Amino acid sequence: MEYTIRTAQKGDMKQVLQLIHELATFEKEENAVEISEQNLVEDGFGKQKLFHCFVAEKEEKIVGMALVYPRYSTWKGPVIHLEDLIVTKEMRGTGLGTALLDEVVKYGNDLGVKRISWEVIDWNEPAIGFYESKGANVMRDWDVVQLDEAGIKNYLNAIA
Repeated sequence: MEYTIRTAQKGDMKQVLQLIHELATFEKEENAVEISEQNLVEDGFGKQKLFHCFVAEKEEKIVGMALVYPRYSTWKGPVIHLEDLIVTKEMRGTGLGTALLDEVVKYGNDLGVKRISWEVIDWNEPAIGFYESKGANVMRDWDVVQLDEAGIKNYLNAIA
């Protein structure tokens, strides 16, 4: 299978956003994506770079991506978070997911991070099996906790 893994460029963000929408549909959250192509350009390539993105390209089309950003562990020190690793449906099973994960791990190692972390939906057994086959520890005894934008506003109103 012929594809190239490289660091994303501003001009890739339209196709990256398409992949994000594809993932949202797969995860049964079609209407949850709020960001725009412009948000991705500003946040990934602006004055304060908020993420680093790798893309997989085949015949000038983006067919996969991995987006990471820095975090800090009070127990370990610097870490990166893999927000999404997405492979188009037609490219699954070709080794592309492994190639993207390889780039993320190399990138984290080059940065000297102590850990790379990410989440996976509990019903996505193929992804869980994939990550476990790569040596990742899927921690089923932890729950993800989030405050969304409305939750933040409600929280602040409650303490005001």
